[in-house]
Amino acid sequence: QVQVVESGGGLVLPGGSLRLSCTVSGSNLDYYDIGWFRQAPGKEREGVSSLSSNNGNTYYSDSVKGRFTISRDNAKEIVYLQMNSLKPEDTAVYYCALSESGYYYTLIPTEFDYWGQGTQVTVSS
Repeated sequence: QVQVVESGGGLVLPGGSLRLSCTVSGSNLDYYDIGWFRQAPGKEREGVSSLSSNNGNTYYSDSVKGRFTISRDNAKEIVYLQMNSLKPEDTAVYYCALSESGYYYTLIPTEFDYWGQGTQVTVSS
């Protein structure tokens, strides 16, 4: 059974940075494309970034482009989301997800098959 686990969330001041991590058990990360999503209270789940395990292509939503970076440590089989210049509007539960569909670049939640439980990120002074 594929399990996805996120970590690294927390409370950070505006302008600060956090790095989220995503690990997978029960399967090999090479089989999936990876996405990061977030969901703020009362809002729909939003695609933030995705990474192709095939060619390394990355995609970002306009709201985080230039501030967030998705990357993968192949040796450790961990996917990271480096978040810089954080803003209060970045506050949300952040989820890591795996896609088998090939449509990871759409950042549409229904194109992702396996999800973690989420990690809370709060940006506040």
